[in-house]
Amino acid sequence: MELSEVIPQIGSVADELCLIRSMQTDAVNHAPAQILMNTGNQNFGRPSFGAWTLYGLGSESDNLPGYVVLISAKGTSGGASNYGSGFLPNMYGGVPFRSAGDPVLYLSNPKGFDTETQRASLDTLNRLNGMAYAKAGDPDISARIQNYEMAYRLQSSAPELTDLSSEPQHVLDLYGIKDIKQAGYARNCLLARRMIERGVRFVQLFHEAWDHHGGLTSGVKQNAQDTDQASAALVKDLKQRGLLDETLLVWGGEFGRTPMVQGGNDGRDHHNRCFSFWLAGGGVKRGHVHGETDDLGFNVVSNPVHVNDLNATLLHLLGFDHTKLTHRVQGLDMRLTGIAGNVVKGVLA
Repeated sequence: MELSEVIPQIGSVADELCLIRSMQTDAVNHAPAQILMNTGNQNFGRPSFGAWTLYGLGSESDNLPGYVVLISAKGTSGGASNYGSGFLPNMYGGVPFRSAGDPVLYLSNPKGFDTETQRASLDTLNRLNGMAYAKAGDPDISARIQNYEMAYRLQSSAPELTDLSSEPQHVLDLYGIKDIKQAGYARNCLLARRMIERGVRFVQLFHEAWDHHGGLTSGVKQNAQDTDQASAALVKDLKQRGLLDETLLVWGGEFGRTPMVQGGNDGRDHHNRCFSFWLAGGGVKRGHVHGETDDLGFNVVSNPVHVNDLNATLLHLLGFDHTKLTHRVQGLDMRLTGIAGNVVKGVLA
């Protein structure tokens, strides 16, 4: 398995990885490509992969959202559409946790507002919403009731989750965390493991910092330095806790970069004809390379994997037939993969 020297820690877990070298996508700009990767469609308003997963499997956590989003670097070009619920009930959408302060805005009670007062206020609000739901039958009202209850439980569960002081020093060293309060990709990787332990169904990390139209040599090295150790640590940590076999890790971007220099300034342009993803755990082949490009990395020459194929395969690994995980919208049975997508059997263990 060929891996760059700038990601030595990911290289150290190569025996656990399934590297897809023949990814392809239809979009060439960030926002539509991200939305396509995450929702199966370049248009706004479709459910994200995480929302489909939560819709199909539910959550094992009573005190945390079933789908949590953690963002480092500068966020996402596609915005909340990358983790939204689309036409599914909004309870299935991703809940962004902030990297500093309260994980969710207004999690702490204002002064003079104790737990008993809040519980009484919430019970009254729920009764009013219950009356409205009984009259109108609007599923959004039911979702609102559940969201209020989840927010109440989050007031105790979220601070405990994000407090890393209970983690032993060797675990912090594994992820490369020097300050447990410092926001960043490494902290998010450790938080992801803690969420998985607590039954959160789907955790999604975004680190948008790889758009090197110039200064690629130094930029790639810096981003690799920011993400290499923690990415590998998450694989190692899950394995040593016996969680890797039942957790599917997916690592990649919305497209690749051209093999030719852009503008003569040490940059590369967007490239949708071929790029790489790696998977680990959850039923994929270990230490396996799937697909091949030409010598320049410009075109796929064997075993192409389209975004729809990847999504069909990931759903298969989660226990779904991607053609049957549907939701009826305006008379149509909608699905993540639309009318396309084939399971890539070559990556299955």
